[in-house]
Amino acid sequence: MENLTLLLQGFSHLFANPTALLFGIVSICFGLILGVLPGLTATMGVAILLPFTFGMEPVVALLMLSGVFFGGIYGGSITAILINIPGTPAAAATAADGFSLTQKGKAGQALGFATMASVIGGLVSVIVLTFMSPILAKFALKFSAPENFALALFGLSIIIGISGKSILKGLIAGMLGLLVSTIGLDPMTGYPRFTFGNNELMTVPFIPVMIGLFAGSEVFKSIAESNDIQRNHIQIPKIMPKLQEVKQYSPLMIKSGLIGSFIGSIPGAGADIAAFVSYNEAKRFSKYKEKFGTGRIEGVIAAEAGSNGCTGGAMLPMLSLGIPGDAVTAVMLGALTLQGLQPGPLLFAEHSELLFTLFAGMFICYIALFVVGFSTLKYLVRILSMPKAYLIPIILTLCLVGTFAINNTIFDIGVMLIAGIIGYFIRMRDFPVSPIVLAMIMGPMAEANFRRALALHNGHLDFLYTRPITLTLFVIALLTLFFPLIKQLYQYIKRSEVNL
Repeated sequence: MENLTLLLQGFSHLFANPTALLFGIVSICFGLILGVLPGLTATMGVAILLPFTFGMEPVVALLMLSGVFFGGIYGGSITAILINIPGTPAAAATAADGFSLTQKGKAGQALGFATMASVIGGLVSVIVLTFMSPILAKFALKFSAPENFALALFGLSIIIGISGKSILKGLIAGMLGLLVSTIGLDPMTGYPRFTFGNNELMTVPFIPVMIGLFAGSEVFKSIAESNDIQRNHIQIPKIMPKLQEVKQYSPLMIKSGLIGSFIGSIPGAGADIAAFVSYNEAKRFSKYKEKFGTGRIEGVIAAEAGSNGCTGGAMLPMLSLGIPGDAVTAVMLGALTLQGLQPGPLLFAEHSELLFTLFAGMFICYIALFVVGFSTLKYLVRILSMPKAYLIPIILTLCLVGTFAINNTIFDIGVMLIAGIIGYFIRMRDFPVSPIVLAMIMGPMAEANFRRALALHNGHLDFLYTRPITLTLFVIALLTLFFPLIKQLYQYIKRSEVNL
């Protein structure tokens, strides 16, 4: 009840300060644009705006950065659905079913549910942030290297769920992603690996590779298959989901939002991990799990609700403990310092009015995202009506500009183009692309935390069964990994009993 009273007071303070509301809504639009453009992430947007927050009121500054965060995570889904270009790493999970829906002429439905799921997932995370901060913050403190390794291992086991028709091809693609993730500096010793003396490869150029695998390969595929410049003439039905449909899928949205909030509250995990975990859980409990990846709306809903659920979750450890949940909140930690605020338990005791005004503003930001999203989607969908001869160069230009903007180097453009060519040939052989991206995300996290865990336990593997959270995640990962084999064995036994 105390938190609810403070939240209501926060709303009253917020409406008495229209400047904060204005900056929050404008930043939503800015974040959405950044999310749509490949390579320009929410982290970059928050970092760009950080210097401008100096001298602002704390609520205005934090609300502006939060708006960019929310808009950036949502914006990545739009191009992922329309043209198979994830604007952000988290949107790679959305692209798995979103682009398939577009190819079936259901782009409007996919975008409508992506927007609805993003808003509901985000609102769930803000509710969790508002009322569960102390509890989840204490739980997040229990995660150290062994638990983070088990979480990464569970993330890698999701490869089984996103492999499509062939699990073997999915595993091969995942192994390729793990190999790529080993390029760069050793996480423990700092020694260069597989860089061939090239300083540009000291850090794995993850985003250029992702843009190349998804967007570049799609461009090359379109060039190879396009023999004319005819328009697509795709009919877009009403984008706004019906109330009955929202009620039908609201349990999935809430569940995925809660999963995203939990994943986000774990330091080091981010929206990309939350999106893939939520997607896998939706597939695991679906009656139509074999159809995921071919255009199931549940896949889009789960991925978007999960990634946006991570936004509030990632702010939990940052505000409660001073530990950023992901890269975006690490930058926002700097914004708090600029305002002379010290994150941690005392922040809630000494500045509760400020925090609950911020939480109230986050609710308003997601409502604004709902309005902005649905008011602009019809215009964005018209991209599909452009002739391919015009659309392909625009997509390629966006890829080149977005890739170059990351580090301002031509080298990244070369990486993107090479990844695009490789991605094209991989897709021509029916190998899935998503496992490569997932392995590149999870691989470094798994390796670094596994080696740290070994160092903490004197080289022994006893942490796998002596720590309850680690053991639980490890068992879930094994079950996920071997579930298809167990299922086939069960079906074989059932058939044998029938024949007898």
